[in-house]
Amino acid sequence: MAREQLLENTYLTYLPSEKFKTGLLSAQLVLPLEEETASLHALLVNVLNRGTERCPNMEAVSARLDELYGARLDPTVRKIGESHVVGFAASCVDDRLLPGGERLLEPLADLMGEMILRPARENGGFVSSFVDSEQNNLVDLIESEINDKRLYASKRLIEEMCAGEPFGVSRLGSAEAAEHITREALEARYEAILPRARLELFYCGGAPAERVRGLFLRAFAGRPQGEPFVLPPVTRRPAPPAPRLVEESMDVSQGKLCMGFRVGGDDIPAGMLMNAMFGGTSNSKLFLNVREKLSLCYYAGSTYYRRKGLLTVSSGIEFENYQRAVDEIFAQLEAIRRGEWEAWELDGARSSMLHILRTMEDSAGAMEDFHLQQAVAGGEETLQSLADDLRAVTPERIQAAAERVKADTIYFLKGKEARG
Repeated sequence: MAREQLLENTYLTYLPSEKFKTGLLSAQLVLPLEEETASLHALLVNVLNRGTERCPNMEAVSARLDELYGARLDPTVRKIGESHVVGFAASCVDDRLLPGGERLLEPLADLMGEMILRPARENGGFVSSFVDSEQNNLVDLIESEINDKRLYASKRLIEEMCAGEPFGVSRLGSAEAAEHITREALEARYEAILPRARLELFYCGGAPAERVRGLFLRAFAGRPQGEPFVLPPVTRRPAPPAPRLVEESMDVSQGKLCMGFRVGGDDIPAGMLMNAMFGGTSNSKLFLNVREKLSLCYYAGSTYYRRKGLLTVSSGIEFENYQRAVDEIFAQLEAIRRGEWEAWELDGARSSMLHILRTMEDSAGAMEDFHLQQAVAGGEETLQSLADDLRAVTPERIQAAAERVKADTIYFLKGKEARG
């Protein structure tokens, strides 16, 4: 793996690998995550995806990809820490599998560059029909999130716990904001971010580094330059003296209990293993005790946002089990703080985390995502260094990490007739 500055405010991460039959290209614009612009960014990348000057509609884009032996090119919208990252990821058959020395990376990179730098135009601006249809799609997508109550409850917890923080903003923004976007506002935002956003480029595959540099230099040589956006560091807040309780009522048959915690300190490997033992695996305390042994939850698991220093619990419960479930979730965390676990629990958690890292090496997309997160956060971790760090974590460090976990917010989605 190598990362270098390719152009002004433009960086290339080269991930050589001979194991894949395809090559992956990625171009990502790194932007501040703000409530006022999140929906604009999410809409923008999908409008750009609709066509370029040379391929002015989706039919022409699809035809061009078909010419490249069925290559793929898809828009991406991600929230990484407190940055908004939008762009494109593409893949094509590795050249060595094609007859006659035909090359696919160069034309695919060119198409990606055209989508960002030379989108389809109509009367000097974006194509109105593209904006209207993608705007409707975005609003429908945001509004449909409420249909998956499990994901909806987890999203609402983050919104409540991180209100006023960039991390509390959805990667898609809000339906209300999306509904009010005009073509002129979208065009203005595009013109503002094109010269100022940091551009992170990635390649994973078997092509030599010099060739990859050349194809990206050609594809993005015409990008205008301006004063780069300032991306503030991820903020960390202390938990309140007592956790806040947020309740919502809907016509649901199963309660959704989500709990948010602030994690102090910077021992990330210990935090990762602590979370795996707590609720991050199928052998965790939440799964084996709260769900299996006590039958208090239909599901129970935890997620650790290591860059932000947050830990969240998501569970589905009967309404009347609310207090018992809350108490037992706290009890399982307290057990880790006291070191009350068997050796197999730590061994299993460590083995599970190392297996996840190993499987990431078998996916070009997973490798791109891992290294993109490093680039955005300014980290220098590799999959190997993180694995080594996890192997070195001691039980005492896991207990210390659990001690730094403080409850922040409890979110409960209950039925309209249920009592809190």
